[in-house]
This record gives sequence, C-alpha cells and structure tokens, in this order.
Amino acid sequence: MWEPLAASMAAMTAAAVLVAPTPTPPVDATPVLTTAPFGALPGQQVTHTITISGTASLTDGQITFTTTADLEEVKVHAVPGRCTVAARTVVCDLGDVRLAAGAAAPRITITGRISAGDDAGADVGAVVRNRVTLTAAEFTDDDAQVASNAYLLPGAAPTTTAPTRQQITVTADPGTRRSTLTVALAALAAAALVVGGALLARRRRHPGDVGPPPVAPGRSDPM
Repeated sequence: MWEPLAASMAAMTAAAVLVAPTPTPPVDATPVLTTAPFGALPGQQVTHTITISGTASLTDGQITFTTTADLEEVKVHAVPGRCTVAARTVVCDLGDVRLAAGAAAPRITITGRISAGDDAGADVGAVVRNRVTLTAAEFTDDDAQVASNAYLLPGAAPTTTAPTRQQITVTADPGTRRSTLTVALAALAAAALVVGGALLARRRRHPGDVGPPPVAPGRSDPM
C-alpha cells in the first residue's frame, strides 16, 4: 500500500519541478542623460546627450526625451535610430540594439535654444525637468528605465533701496529779501518821524525854553 503512494508522491514532486518557472534575469540596459550647460537660461543654447550603458540586447528599443521648457531650433542626431521632434518631446526608434563591451553605445544628441516666450515653461523661478525613458520588448510596462535631471531657473531678487538722509538747504528768494529790507527801512523812517514829532511838540509846549541869545559880532561873551 505504501509503495504505490510513495511512487505517486514522487511523480507529483517531479512534475512540480518540471513546471517551475525559470526566473528571468534583469535586463542590463540603463539610459544616461547629460545636459550642458546645466542650468541653461531662457534664450541660451543647451545640449542634451543620451547614451545607453549595459550588456543586454534590446529588441525594438526606443528612447523618449521630454522637457518642461520649450526648445526652439531643435536639432537631433541619433546613432542608430530615427527621431521625431516636438517643442518638448523627442522620440527616437533605435530598432534592435546590442549592448556589449567594446561595442559603440547608442548615442542621441539633442540641441536647441530654450524659449523665452510666454507660456514656454521657462519663467523666473520655474523648475526645468529633463527626462529620458528607455523601453524595449525585453521590458514590461513597469520595467522601463528612466534617467532625469532638473534645475531651478534663478530669478532677480527685488532690490530694496534704503532711504538716504538728505540735507535740506532753504534759500530765501531775492525778492523776499528785498521786500524784508524795504519794510525794515520803512519802519525805521516811521520811528524817526515819531521821535522828531515828539521833540517838536515838546518845544511848542515850552516856548520860553530857548537857548542863549546870540553873541553880537566883535563882543565877547560876558560869561
């Protein structure tokens, strides 16, 4: 009784071993992105260079480059592959690619000028994000390889000018000085008239109060 049971269990174990899936080794292929100059400003020329490192063989490989700032006058050079270009996207179909030591790695060069126009994504203080995605038949949808970089566009800080202390000089108008002098002279003249009138009135109130009589010519003063 035990022998048939043992044989059955051995057969089941062998079957399980035969149908066990073989783990798939990871695909050794990684995109590499370099941007020069890093931190390019609106109106400035920029170059994005994409290569693929690894030792895998890819079927229907594809590189997708995206950026958040519009590029103008874009030029793309891909070896191998053909590319389609838009203001913020470049898609390059590489075909079948064999990555191996000593073999020339695929290389894509994207050159353009960052747009300075409105709604171009390159406003002051905006973050420019550059992203590369590598897909192939060997990758699942969740296995796509990504490389990226990003930088913040600098903005001009508002300048605050400290108030300066100013010396204020008040200069009298020449006409005003002349008017003031005229008034002062008129006041002096009026005061002189008042004093003279007072003296004259006093002499009239005391008519006998006169000075000594005049001395006749040739005679000396008895005093």
